[in-house]
Amino acid sequence: MGDTFRAACVTGGAGFIGSHLVRALLARGLDVRVLDNLSVGRRANVPKEAALVEGDITDEASARGAIEGCDIVFHLAARVAIRSSFEFAFEDAMTNVAGTARILRAVEDAKTPRKVIAASSMAVYADADDPTPIGEGHLTAPISPYGVGKLAAERLTHLMCARIGIPSIVLRLFNTYGPGQALSPYVGVATIFINALSRGERPTIFGDGEQRRDFVHVDDIVRGFIASMDAPVTRGTYNIGSGRGLSVNEVLSSIQRALGTSLEPQRADGVAGEVRFSVADIARARHELGYRPLRDFHDSIHEVAREVVSR
Repeated sequence: MGDTFRAACVTGGAGFIGSHLVRALLARGLDVRVLDNLSVGRRANVPKEAALVEGDITDEASARGAIEGCDIVFHLAARVAIRSSFEFAFEDAMTNVAGTARILRAVEDAKTPRKVIAASSMAVYADADDPTPIGEGHLTAPISPYGVGKLAAERLTHLMCARIGIPSIVLRLFNTYGPGQALSPYVGVATIFINALSRGERPTIFGDGEQRRDFVHVDDIVRGFIASMDAPVTRGTYNIGSGRGLSVNEVLSSIQRALGTSLEPQRADGVAGEVRFSVADIARARHELGYRPLRDFHDSIHEVAREVVSR
């Protein structure tokens, strides 16, 4: 159970999801050490109660220093951008594949970790024929370098942890939104829309906007990580989402209502590497991990909009 863990390492713990997870682990009474190179994450995101090791996951000394003495490792550090992964395929693979291998080697060398929980992505899946939720058995045929790298990292995680003899849990995260998400042209469509509309700019919708995604609040993503820590599961790969699909057009409409604007979007061609339908079937996570998402997009987007606008 989770209360048997005393010290956690969170790679990428200064980032959006990682910093929320760090706060949840501290609230559970764990000592937390963060490994982050601060290329995307911010020092201010790391609570003062957590120890920050400023370094890259591909660096042997940084990885060893962060993991030594920890008995559970949450590996979230990654380059997270589907569109730009075509242009930066080498950098993407170095971080997401080689970086994962470095972390797993550090886990083996440290000898203290008793469990590894790694973040993966819905980008490992092939496009679905329709918006019916897909389970973990859906075809893994990624259409972006990012997805290819995350699938390789999944397999490395399970393979190396089996060799070490410790449990490994991989969480395939769907489209995460919530307070504290950094503005980027590549990820976080809800944050992108909120920023554009709050500045009086027309947001861009790529394609017809009827592509459907599973938008899951960061609080529920954290619930997935905590449930994985607590569950007596020795190995598994799980979808972590809301279990419900929304079109990009519906997301924009909800944000327009939250901000009190009717500013219409501009349209652009679809983007290579992005699937049309990606909705999570979360039955396995519910049954085996006890995962229960609680946040509804239409209810929670108002508070997210207020937080983004107030920055």
